[in-house]
Formats: sequence, C-alpha cells, structure tokens
Amino acid sequence: MPMNQELALISPIPELAGDHSRQSLDRYLQAIRQIPILKPEEERALFRSYREEADLLSAQKIILAHLRFVVYIARSYRNYGLPLADLVQEGNIGLMKAVRHFDPERGVRLITFAVHWIRSEIHEFIIRNWRLVKIATTKAQRRLFFNLRRHLGQTGSLTTEEAAQIAQDLKVSPGDVQVMETRLKGQDISFSAGPGPEGGEESHTAAPEDYLTAPNADPLESLEAQDLDRDRHERLSRALRSLDARSRDIVKERWLNPDGKPPLKALAERYGISVERVRQIEAKTLGQLRDHLEVHA
Repeated sequence: MPMNQELALISPIPELAGDHSRQSLDRYLQAIRQIPILKPEEERALFRSYREEADLLSAQKIILAHLRFVVYIARSYRNYGLPLADLVQEGNIGLMKAVRHFDPERGVRLITFAVHWIRSEIHEFIIRNWRLVKIATTKAQRRLFFNLRRHLGQTGSLTTEEAAQIAQDLKVSPGDVQVMETRLKGQDISFSAGPGPEGGEESHTAAPEDYLTAPNADPLESLEAQDLDRDRHERLSRALRSLDARSRDIVKERWLNPDGKPPLKALAERYGISVERVRQIEAKTLGQLRDHLEVHA
C-alpha cells in the first residue's frame, strides 16, 4: 500500500487539521490525556499485528497512545510564532512515519526512535512557514537556525565571543552565525501597505510597492541603461589604467573617493610637492581622461 494512503488510513486526528481555535486544541489535549500509555509487551504485540497481518487498527492504537509525546515535543517550538495546533499536526505526521519505519526487534521503545521523525517534520514545517523567504536550505544552516534561535530566545543578541563559540560548536564560520542572527532578528513586511490605523489614503504607510520599479517600466530600457552604465565603467577603468600611479591616485582621491575630496594640501604633503603642482596634475589628468573616453566612445 502506498505510504500516503496508509498514513491517511491510520491518521487518528483529522478534526485537528486547520482548526486553530483554543477550544478545539483544549478538547484535543484533554482527549489524548485519556488514552493510556502502552506497556512494552502491549506495544510489541500491536507491532506484530501491524507488521505480520497489516492490521491498520493496531497501528492506529500505537499512534493514539503516543500523541501526548508529540504535544510535549511540539510545545518546545512555540516561540517561533506558529500555531501550536499546526506544530502538533506536523509532529503527528512524523510519528506516523516513525511507526511505518520502526523495527520493534531492535530492542528499543517506539518513542526513542520516533523523536527524530517528530522533530524532523516540525523543523521542516518551521523552515517552510517561519519566513516568506527561505532562510535555511542546507543541513548546516538548519542546524544553525534552530540552535541559534534557542540561544537568542534567552539573551536577545550574541556577543562576539558567543558567536565564535557557536560557530565552533556547529562547525560553521562566525560570518554564517552573524548572517543568521541578522535574519532571525529581521521581520517580514508586506509588499503592499494597507490603510493606516485611521483608515483612508491620508493614513497610508510606506511599503515596498511605493518605491520599487513601476510595473509598467520597459525591461528593455532598464537593460539598455544597465549596459550603458557597465560600458562607461569599463571605459573609465581602462582610462585610469593608462595613467601613471601618481596621477591616477590624485584623480581617484579627488573625484572617485566615496568619503569626499581630500584637501589639495594633504595630497601635496603625501607626494612632497606644492599645492599648485597637485592642482596642475589634477587638471592635466582630467583632460587626459576626457580625451581617452572620447576616443574610445
């Protein structure tokens, strides 16, 4: 029997799916507390019936007896801001998968084996739903996500020493820890903003749609502008490479410095020349660059 069909047949809690009301969850929790825990010999007998006779009712009894353990595990993930009912439902899927793969002849109880499956399903659900954009796609990133999330929940932020220690423990770089910390502290925002608290256009708040490219912008024009900028940058780079080191440095400092122009006196002192000589080199070099750009346009 296909796995999806089997899981559907033995799923004991369809009434919980999609219902996030507090009353529904309370009724569910109250109901599963009434289900007795299986003794080791009872568990083995049910598994024999399930394995040897394909008795799905036995599998359902096993699952029902372990639902309380799923709730216990799911509660440890409540600080991710997702409904507990959803976490429980995903954990139940992990439990059912564990029942399907469990070998009772290994000499351990089901719950020991099932913990991994339960947590794995909950982890997958959190990764899919905690952010609009995926933040953890590799095993290392997922391990970092869950360990770092728990740590931030206690302290709110990491010191440099704490980040270095976490990186060492999880075998990732300190940079990975810092990036993940920043993303965990970030907030998803809506692309479009609704009305503000008072309603109406006057109370409209800013959103990405207010400052991103207009939807009717011509993509060909955007591409052409990008190519033009790239061509200008390449021609300027070639022109700068044609200069001697001193002239190139003076022009860069005076015209391409993101921190602003340094005084002519500072450059004069750097090269041991007069301020007037710096001014002359600057003017001459700008003329050379202009001629070079015009020739190679």
